[in-house]
Amino acid sequence: MNSHLTPFHRAHSSSLSRPEDLQALVQSVSPARLLTGRVGPGYRTRVQLELRRDHAAAQDAVLSEFQMEQDFPSDLIARLSLFEVQTQARSKSEYLLRPDLGRRLGPDAEQILKTRCRMGPELQIVIGDGLSAAATRTQVPALLPELFKSATTQGWLVGQPFCIRYCRVGVLNEVGRILGPKVAVLLVGERPGLATAESLSAYLAFEPRPGQTDAHRNLVSNIHSRGVSITESVNRILSLASQIRAYQISGPTIKEVSPVCRETHALDVT
Repeated sequence: MNSHLTPFHRAHSSSLSRPEDLQALVQSVSPARLLTGRVGPGYRTRVQLELRRDHAAAQDAVLSEFQMEQDFPSDLIARLSLFEVQTQARSKSEYLLRPDLGRRLGPDAEQILKTRCRMGPELQIVIGDGLSAAATRTQVPALLPELFKSATTQGWLVGQPFCIRYCRVGVLNEVGRILGPKVAVLLVGERPGLATAESLSAYLAFEPRPGQTDAHRNLVSNIHSRGVSITESVNRILSLASQIRAYQISGPTIKEVSPVCRETHALDVT
């Protein structure tokens, strides 16, 4: 009778005899504001104050500046020989007002990349500030070395990683044009919301080049302390990258299937 339930539902279905049990369970697995209660038509005072706090954090994340040498540990910069280039946006305000400038590298960036990076790598990792410098400075120091190490262990020819300031996702096309990687990964700060201002995304593209859009890319999102863990994100990124390399394409043709989905599908079939 319960064969259609996922392992999560089966594990908790017998322990939800009281409404407060359901409330505690829901709030433990999601940072969303669910079952928070109300006073008349409005939020409770505690929830309202939390909303104002998190809205302020989201604004700070968007407006704060990313500076690699200040935001990343010096040993990480030295170990991976990290360096920074900039898009055509000259300031944070211009970056926010002109998204197109964040998709194109600045005048000196192309020569720097050609001088300091390997041409034609199998996997090129790029770090960008995006719309949350807070996410980049919080998640990348833990994620980047694990991703680089795991990719190398799996036999990938990994290019020289580097950072891009005032970065939009579309800058992947410029990176592809200049360096010619087989698969490119952009670790970039997500637009912050009220659940967290420190969520990172990983965009993947097969042989990125001018003219590509998000329809040509794959995505692992919600990388943060209450979302996708560092270990899980590394595994998912490299799993997608392997599929992209094998099928020579990225985008909706490449499907990511989680272990839970695979088990649920198996249960449905049987």
